[in-house]
Parts: sequence; structure tokens; C-alpha cells
Amino acid sequence: MRRAIADGRLPLGSRLPATRVLAAELRVSRGVVTEAYQRLSEDGHVVGRGRQGTVVVAGPVGAGPVGSGLAGAGPAEAGGSRRLAPRRPGSTDLFGLPPGEDVFDLIRTAPARIDLSPGVPDLAAFPRAAWLRAEREVLGELTADGFGYGDPRGTVELRRAVAHWLGRNRGIRVDPEEVLIVAGTAQALALVGGVLREEGAGEIAVEDPGSLGIRQHLGNLGLRTPPVAVDGDGVLVSELAGHRAVLLTPAHQFPTGVVLGGARRRELMRWAERGGLVVEDDYDAEHRYDRSPVPALRSMVPERVCYMGSVSKLLAPALRMGWVVAPRRYRDALVAAKRFADLGNAVLPQLVLARLMESGELERHLRLLRRRHRRRRDAMIAAIRAHLPGAVVHGAAAGLHLLVTFEGDERDTELAGASLARGVKVHPLSWHRQRSGGPPGLLLGYAATAASAIEDGVTVVGEALRELR
Repeated sequence: MRRAIADGRLPLGSRLPATRVLAAELRVSRGVVTEAYQRLSEDGHVVGRGRQGTVVVAGPVGAGPVGSGLAGAGPAEAGGSRRLAPRRPGSTDLFGLPPGEDVFDLIRTAPARIDLSPGVPDLAAFPRAAWLRAEREVLGELTADGFGYGDPRGTVELRRAVAHWLGRNRGIRVDPEEVLIVAGTAQALALVGGVLREEGAGEIAVEDPGSLGIRQHLGNLGLRTPPVAVDGDGVLVSELAGHRAVLLTPAHQFPTGVVLGGARRRELMRWAERGGLVVEDDYDAEHRYDRSPVPALRSMVPERVCYMGSVSKLLAPALRMGWVVAPRRYRDALVAAKRFADLGNAVLPQLVLARLMESGELERHLRLLRRRHRRRRDAMIAAIRAHLPGAVVHGAAAGLHLLVTFEGDERDTELAGASLARGVKVHPLSWHRQRSGGPPGLLLGYAATAASAIEDGVTVVGEALRELR
């Protein structure tokens, strides 16, 4: 049991079996189990809590609790003391090989005291009270027929709410009949990629650097993902010659954070009008702080842009709720693909989300998030200046993460591994590159972490960098 607690198999807060039950399962005297529990208690590994049983109160060696009430805080920080966790052997294994298809599952579950992973929203800010109110209202009004099979395109209420939301926030004029509700961007990619493959497409060009996760999803569909370079104005449209389709993140390019410039947008529109298709991933466009909103590409050439969005970065990925607005030629095929995939999203959450969108609750929530994210972003920039001198910060005007790049020949995977060994979780930039070259870098998420933990985390990264040098 001591080893299981030390390596995390018995996580913090887990309840041990009753002594009588465990003794019967092991076929030993109950006194043996009682003595073992007593020793664990004396060592500070467990504590007896009466009717609640015996509970584990020690975390894995070198790591604090994952998902504790203080974002990224371990037991020491909960009491007000801020100390760095010791190195944990074996933490670099995750970064020692090229990332496999399960890499994000592995890093998501890897123990860490402070999680600075990119793309994670502030889940603690989920508007529980507003969601519950809307759900009660919806349940009070929903007829018996509403619990049956619905339209595979999504409820008309949510499609209407999404159309209004896109018009207000993204400058997209769209009819509710054109909106397809999907289970997040992952399903949107699967549906769009599958339809393009059936049409004869064997590839979709992607930004480089660009999202490793997107490449993995498209690769799983049997589609190649040729890289197209990105510079300070966004994707290099000149490299799109010979490609039929490209997937872009134009409002806040992942991972660099650049915005597709005006001249580059016009060049891209000319490419699209010659027969190209743009798949627009508008993954976090609502999260902006120091610049005006950038109109979606869909608002410029609607019949050459397939637009994808979701509430994963605005509310929570667990809702599995997103939308696709496609050119007319693809709509029927996408609806058919959605129908045969799952007969449509769950109806009740759709109706609740529609109520939040139309009532103004979602926009109030977004305003709260912007203020909180701006404070945390500022705390991260200040910590980078203090503890990572010489690092260059990219993409600070919007989004949920910063990209920092370094001068030097160290490998960013080694830096990410060394940081994780000290209890801080980050992503290396090289994971998101297809072509070799370019400076090493890290993606540092700030949206889900308190300012004090952000400073501690960046301090640890700075210590790891100095040791590697």
C-alpha cells in the first residue's frame, strides 16, 4: 500500500477498504490489516475519518494532487507556503520519443503540481448556477415529445441561437438552417474530413507550426497533412499552390498566436475563389484582450469556407458541443454523415446552451473570463520576464496560452521533460512542427491556473532551463 500511494495508484483522497473486507479478500487475520493501517497512519500516509473510513492523505512522490481546489496548487501551497517539488525520476519518458496517438491522454493524466498545458479553459469558472437555472426552465417547458429522437442537425433552438451568436460575435450572417450541431471540433473534423475524402481528396494542407491534435485526427481519417509555413502575418498563401483544401486558425493561429493579416487574407480569398476550400477552425476567437475582434473568414467568402466552432474553450470541453457552417455543396453530405454517426447530439444540453446564449448569460460569462484571463496572462508575462530572461513571448493579445521561444540549441522536449520532473506540465513547440528547424519553444497555458501558481510554474521552468544550459 505504501508503494501504491507513492506511485499514485492509490491517489490522494481515495478510501481504503474496511479492515474486515480487506482481511477477508486477502484471507489474513483482521489484526494484520489493522496493524498495516496503523503504520500507514503513523507515517502520515492515511488518516482514519470515522464513518468515512480510512482515506489517503499523501500524494505521489514529488507531486501534489491533480485537480485540487487550488488550481495547480499542491499541499504546501494550500497552507500558504510555496515550495518547489523535488525532481521525480522517469518524468522525461513522455518526451523522449516522437508523440504517439495517445500523447495527449498521457500528458493529461501525468501527475503534476502545476499544470500550464495550453488549450485548457478555466473550468472552475463554469457557470453552474446559470446552467442549473436554465436546465430547470427547459425541463419545465419541455413536452414529452421533446425526449424523443431529434433532428440530426441539432435542435432548432440551438441552431437559431448559434446563428445569432455568430452574427453578433464573429460577423457571420447565417441562417439557422445552415448550422449543423456537432460533438465538438473533433467530430467536426471527422465529418468534414470524411466528406472531403469521399469527394476524392487525399489531403488537407495545415499550418506549420500547427496543431498536432488536428494532424492526428486528419491522419486517422486517412488524409495527408502537408505543411504550409506560417510567418508574422499568418499562413504563406504562396505555398498553397497545388492544394485543394487547407485548415487554418486565422483569428489566433495555433500555436504562434499571429493574426492572418489583411493582405494575406485577400490573397487567400483569391486562392479560394480559384477553387480552393478553407476549413476555418475558430477555436478561441472570443478570448481577446488587447486588440479589436477579427472577422471570421466565413464572413468574407461563405461558399469557399467551412467554418467550425465550439464552446470547449468558452464553457467546458466535457459538454462536447460545437457547430459547423459549411458551403451549400457540402451540407447534405455532412448532415447524412452526422445522422449515421450518432443521430444527433443530446437534446437537453442543446436546449440549455441555447437558453444561455439567447438570455445573455453566455456573454456575461465571457466578459468575466476576459477579465480573469487578462490578469493571469499579465502574471505569466511578468514571471517570464523575471525568470526566463531572453525568452521571446508570442501571441499575448488573445487566446488561452503564450508561446515562448528561446535562443540556444537545447531541445524543447528536454526542457518540457525537465519541467515535468519538477512537477510543472508544459508542451514543447516541436510537437506542433512538421518541418525541422526554428527556435526551441514552449506553450504555456494560463487560463486555468491561479496567478501565484503561474509564477511558481515559470520559476520551475527557468530553473530547468538553466540546468540544461
